[in-house]
Amino acid sequence: MGRIGFQELALVFGLALLIFGPAKLPEIGKSLGKGIREFKSATTEITSEKKSDAKSNSSNSEEEKENDSKETNE
Repeated sequence: MGRIGFQELALVFGLALLIFGPAKLPEIGKSLGKGIREFKSATTEITSEKKSDAKSNSSNSEEEKENDSKETNE
């Protein structure tokens, strides 16, 4: 189990060709590719937001520590 071999891929492609026909297959591939591209960009956007939030949270906690130490020294 694991990877898809050539025979399995050919079988899936053949079934798709029979079900959708040769005219619809390029349209389906195009829309599938567009959906995957949008999913990847959304995933990248979410991870970059989380990283920036983590950085801002860590810098805020460092500033709070500095402020606390200044207040205790006074």
